[in-house]
Amino acid sequence: MGLKETLQSNLTEAIRSRDEIKSGTIRMVLTAITNEEVSGKEARVLSDAEIITVLSREAKKRREAAEAFADAGRADRAEQEKKEGEIIATYLPAQLSDDEVKKIIADAIAQTGASGPQGMGQVMKLVTPQTAGKADGGLVSGLVKAALTGGN
Repeated sequence: MGLKETLQSNLTEAIRSRDEIKSGTIRMVLTAITNEEVSGKEARVLSDAEIITVLSREAKKRREAAEAFADAGRADRAEQEKKEGEIIATYLPAQLSDDEVKKIIADAIAQTGASGPQGMGQVMKLVTPQTAGKADGGLVSGLVKAALTGGN
C-alpha cells in the first residue's frame, strides 16, 4: 500500500475515532498532495518520494507557524501547529542526526574535491538526494557552508 493510500485509510480511522486534530491534519496533507498532482499542464499521480517532499514542506510550514504563534504570544495556536507537525512527522522517514548529515557532507566534499564557498553547488548536488525528506534543507545548507568555509 502506497503512502497516499495509508494516509486515506488513516483519515478514515481518525474520523471514526473522532480525532479532530488528526483527521483535520491528514485532510490538509491530502489536499496539498492533490493540489500538487493537478498543478502543471497534466494531472498526474505522485510517487511516494514526491509525496514525502510534500509532507516535508507541510511539516516545515507547521514548524514555522508554531514558532510565529509562540513569538506572538499565542500559545494555544502554537500548540495546535506543533501537534499537526507531529502528526505529519509520523509519515516522514526517520530524520538524520546532525552527525549523520555531517558525514554525508564530508563524503561529498571528499568526492568532489570542493573547497571554499564556490564549491557549495557541487556538494549540495550530491548531498541533497541523500538527505531529501530526512533532514531540513536549511540545516543541510548551513552545515555544507560551515564545512566549506572551515567553520565546523
